[in-house]
Amino acid sequence: MDGDISQLQSDWISRSEPTDGVERIEAFFHGNAYSLHRHDTYAIGLTLSGVQCFHYRRDLRTSLPGQTMVLHPDEVHDGQAGTNEGFRYQMIYVQPAAIQEVLGGRPLPFVEGGVTNDPRLFEATNTALRQMRGDAEPLERDDALAGLALALESASGARPTRKSANFAAAQRAREYLQASSARAVTLDELASVSGEDRWSLSRDFRTFYGTSPYHYLVMRRLEAARAMMLRGVCLVDAAAAAGFADQSHMTRHFRHAYGIPPARWLAMTSVRRAG
Repeated sequence: MDGDISQLQSDWISRSEPTDGVERIEAFFHGNAYSLHRHDTYAIGLTLSGVQCFHYRRDLRTSLPGQTMVLHPDEVHDGQAGTNEGFRYQMIYVQPAAIQEVLGGRPLPFVEGGVTNDPRLFEATNTALRQMRGDAEPLERDDALAGLALALESASGARPTRKSANFAAAQRAREYLQASSARAVTLDELASVSGEDRWSLSRDFRTFYGTSPYHYLVMRRLEAARAMMLRGVCLVDAAAAAGFADQSHMTRHFRHAYGIPPARWLAMTSVRRAG
């Protein structure tokens, strides 16, 4: 994680500077980590190793790897290790206003108990922790926020109350992304092109195309990069031409999309074609 690191004996905290109402931390603690406190943000996170315990709404809760912690704004809580080995975790702090922008006036989601096994929320939290970096593209950050807000609402059991989705707006956004995949695109641009507000568009795009605007953009970049690689363009040039920041940026997305790095994919594909 980016940011400063504070250490006390073997305990440490790495934090990012807040951006657009969102702050990320990663930390490791033995024993008592935090005394009882409250803040006005959602605290949503993943235990990476060990057993993480905290008092929340009058009970002691336990978080293990594979689960998601969701602490509602203004709820008192603390934090401590559940075993002598300590625990490591990542947390993202999100202003309720940022969640509300996505939900468009619906009640803030409340996930009962502070810990959930909901798979959609786990994936959305993992994505948000990965994508909402200080150097992320604006659309990448907005995408992660929308996914997190919608997964929170789903995990809370709230019933959807929104109007019918706007296919024409989503279609205009998709065509714009298709034509602009080699450069950074913002959600504000897509909203302007589509004629729909940014968060309604983000929801509608998922409804009609089964993925988020940013992921759609990345997949078009990967398709272009693969085609160039097969024509003999080197990886670094293919990454730049396709719209990635650099080769490592492309490799990270390539692995996430296809499960192997691009160099290995190219080698395997070349062997198959030669045969």
